[in-house]
Amino acid sequence: MNASTLTPLPTLPARPWLKEHSMTLGYLLLFLLLAALVENFFTAANIVGLMLSVAQIGMVACTMMLCLASRDFDLSVGSTIAFAGVLGAIILERSGSLGLALGGGLLAGALIGAANGMLIAYLRVNALIATLATMLMVRGLAFIVSRGQAVGIASEGFIALGDSQLLGLPLPVWTSAACFLVFGVLLNHTVFGRNTLAIGGNPEAARLAGVRVERLRVWIFALQGLITALAGLILAARITSGQPNSAQGFELDVISACVLGGVSLQGGRARIFGVLIGVLIMGTLENVMNLLDVDAFYQYLMRGLILLAAVLLDQLKTRGGQHG
Repeated sequence: MNASTLTPLPTLPARPWLKEHSMTLGYLLLFLLLAALVENFFTAANIVGLMLSVAQIGMVACTMMLCLASRDFDLSVGSTIAFAGVLGAIILERSGSLGLALGGGLLAGALIGAANGMLIAYLRVNALIATLATMLMVRGLAFIVSRGQAVGIASEGFIALGDSQLLGLPLPVWTSAACFLVFGVLLNHTVFGRNTLAIGGNPEAARLAGVRVERLRVWIFALQGLITALAGLILAARITSGQPNSAQGFELDVISACVLGGVSLQGGRARIFGVLIGVLIMGTLENVMNLLDVDAFYQYLMRGLILLAAVLLDQLKTRGGQHG
């Protein structure tokens, strides 16, 4: 047989594959290095503690991913966490009903999110201004309804949301995993997810294609508020009180995790697995700094650097996509 007639074997496009999975490979390398170099990092207790520490960030990152993918963002999530926890604790204290406490907190979160969506979608208020205003108002409400004091929780049923275990893992970890699964399916396998990416890529083109852009934006923010409130109730259960000053700066951690995970600030691009890696990177670095007893002031500095690195990474990806 003539050698010239042989069909060459196909070569794998290594560079695109590496580009696609660079963050995952980077995290695996980081994890292995820390396991080898940092004492007590690679222990069962610390790994479970790491997963528990990122559970709330992971939950909210799932819905923040949708906001960012639709070319918006939400700065009010930290305040919503505090308000939902406080409100749930107050309703529980007054009524003694776990169902009413959880339902009230979740409903409040969904309404806050829907209000954000209406301000942005229908009244055309810039997302930065709308959610910044909501952040301040909701935090103020948390202090007003609690009179500036932590509201204690004595109900074993409520506390079980934060400290009960299933198959050796705390319930918040399972709740976070369920959020990643549900929102991964929602993003990748439903019309809702495709339309979310479409309005992030080009809102006018999506509108011409028949997507009800304004209504979808309200739904996205309502989902954001609902899941954020759930995270707030779980946090209140973990610390056995609703605290009006909890989760300050939480929104920046969530946005950093999303952008590190490849969600574009320009909209139209998101991957649920990337968000999971971004959340784990944020949590792992904080965990290691705590193990090494790094001063809290330096931890603030590191979190700021991570946020800046995430934004610069997003800019590089956006420019690379434009040039490509």
